[in-house]
Amino acid sequence: MKTETTELAGTTSGEPEVNNALAAPVHISERAQAEIRETLAANKIPDDYGLRVGLRGGACSATYLLGFDTPTVEDSLYRVEGIKVLIDRRHLMYVLGVTVDYEQGEAGAGFTISTESENSTQNQK
Repeated sequence: MKTETTELAGTTSGEPEVNNALAAPVHISERAQAEIRETLAANKIPDDYGLRVGLRGGACSATYLLGFDTPTVEDSLYRVEGIKVLIDRRHLMYVLGVTVDYEQGEAGAGFTISTESENSTQNQK
């Protein structure tokens, strides 16, 4: 996976610094990358938006959150294959290693999020 290391220290835009000193905490499949880029272009989503990966709710009832959003001061900003990814620092440990994918099936099409353990189980089949 290609990650870009870019430092934006001292930015005045209120946007968090890009934090790619290590590998990006989330993976985005090629299908999902293509769909994300197409969605950004088709909906004319402004450049200051990024793909937010996080959690909604808490404790045992938490679910993954995926959508386009603007950065906040609580966010870490990553660039994964050129896609701006926003992760609230409080959610980082819960989304480490997840994979964002895009699937099409009989029931429809949409983004999915799977964990490392789900990915390794699928690869063993």
